[in-house]
Amino acid sequence: MRVAVTGTPGTGKTTATTALSTELSVIHLNEVIREAGLYGDRDDDRDSVIADFDAVESYLADHEDVVFESHLAHNFDADRVVVLRAHPETIERRLAERGESPESVAENAESEALDVVLAEAVERHGEDSVYEIDTTDRDPDAVAAAIAAVIEGERDPAVGTVSFIDYL
Repeated sequence: MRVAVTGTPGTGKTTATTALSTELSVIHLNEVIREAGLYGDRDDDRDSVIADFDAVESYLADHEDVVFESHLAHNFDADRVVVLRAHPETIERRLAERGESPESVAENAESEALDVVLAEAVERHGEDSVYEIDTTDRDPDAVAAAIAAVIEGERDPAVGTVSFIDYL
């Protein structure tokens, strides 16, 4: 089984998957992209690399029974896609604490309010494969438990259960 854990930066993907107890391997895709050179260029404005999606797909093709997490994870083949969500004000606080630029903070908070990652995940994988989880008021262990419930088939797909439109 391949499970993608995705969401806007700051929703808690890395923290939750680090706390996740599962027999599946866990891949922190952003680390792999940087360390394995699975990128083609740099975005100097955002101080980040631009992932080579074909190279990432080839890398993931060699991995079965895996959970892979990244804000890009929904762009790749998966049996189940977990979309972590957090209130845009929470995103702002978390990204500011990381030292992200004010532009990056604002861009990601707006993206979260507009459901960008969720919409992309549903478009690629369909509503029957997407599991939306609000992380705003949950600690990492509770989020990890919710992800584990998805993996174990103990949770039904859920889309459109979270709304942050009030932020706009």
